[in-house]
Amino acid sequence: MTRFRPSDERELVDIVAAAVAHEEPLEIVAGGSKRGLGRPLQTPHTLDVSAFSGIGAYEPEELVLTAAAATPMAEIETAVDKAGQMLAFEPPDWRALLGSGDASPTLGGALACNLTGPRRIKQGAARDHFLGFRGVSGRGEAFKAGGRVVKNVTGYDLCKLLAGSYGTLAVLTEVTLKVLPRPEDTRSILVGGLDDATAQRAMGDALNSPHEVSGAAHLPRGASGKDKPLTLLRLEGPEPSVAARAAALTVELAGFGAIAEARDVDSVRLWRGLRDAAPFAAVGECAVWRVSVPPVAGPSLAAAVAQHLDARHFLDWGGGLVWLAIAGAEDGGAAAIRGALEVSGGHATLIRGAPALRAAVPVFQPLPPALAALTRRVKESFDPKRVLNRGRMYPEL
Repeated sequence: MTRFRPSDERELVDIVAAAVAHEEPLEIVAGGSKRGLGRPLQTPHTLDVSAFSGIGAYEPEELVLTAAAATPMAEIETAVDKAGQMLAFEPPDWRALLGSGDASPTLGGALACNLTGPRRIKQGAARDHFLGFRGVSGRGEAFKAGGRVVKNVTGYDLCKLLAGSYGTLAVLTEVTLKVLPRPEDTRSILVGGLDDATAQRAMGDALNSPHEVSGAAHLPRGASGKDKPLTLLRLEGPEPSVAARAAALTVELAGFGAIAEARDVDSVRLWRGLRDAAPFAAVGECAVWRVSVPPVAGPSLAAAVAQHLDARHFLDWGGGLVWLAIAGAEDGGAAAIRGALEVSGGHATLIRGAPALRAAVPVFQPLPPALAALTRRVKESFDPKRVLNRGRMYPEL
């Protein structure tokens, strides 16, 4: 296997063009922390883009940051933290979950995989913060899209197309995104002892309240690390506002059970663990799934899967995101999970599984015929020879 490591965009264009000419696919690698995501690749060459690193322009007063795509996430977070700002989409760090602890998550990787944490219910997904980029298509052509302002789109928004494409359409070399001020204060309201359905109602009430909840999750017994379930609701903002909203929300949720509060670093620690799927980072050989459903369907889907499988779970996004850890199932629980989705609606992604499992079952939700045909046409437009991360999401794409 040949490992190519271009130092600039011109070299990158030449490498991709040569791969197109010889119809030899490339695996795109930067920090390497997400190589276990998606279907396993068997490519003759690796394209190492780690040289595309460094913050190019950061204007805190404009809430805009531009950086080379392979810039380590730690460098980005340090820079914005010093300016009192943050990446509001809360990109997760799944190194412990995926067993890639020595690798380095990158900004481009987070955007290419559209990775988003618990704050999605308030601030949207990674794609909603993605303003512009430079990259090289699977045709071996350099191109750019978007810009440095929020309202810059004329025609199709290519940022949203590339976010979540897992490197199958283009190699990102530079990205621009918006940042937001870091909250002055954070608190978490903790409700103990609720079953899944009751917890979903409590989260729904909180999210429908005027208190601007920025995180709503439920950890059943065991997943919480304690002997009883724990429901978490996060409030962020100026300290007086957070204190007032926390007091009001505590009163409104009093009927659900005993309530406690976590403040400052304790609250941050709780949500960082949820962001990184920490409850499942040490569950052995279990397959781990991330299932998106309508929030009211979260508890029933978890229960339906548990009827057929040895399954553990926790809920995020007010019940709209179900994390599942499945033990002992030959197919990793794929049939039972996707069977349950036929009732609830939604989609499931296999986040962690052995290479043989990820090759045998659909890692991403199977596409209906019309959407599959559209996906093939998009791939044909950007990468007709299928040289970029071939098969990462779907066979032969």
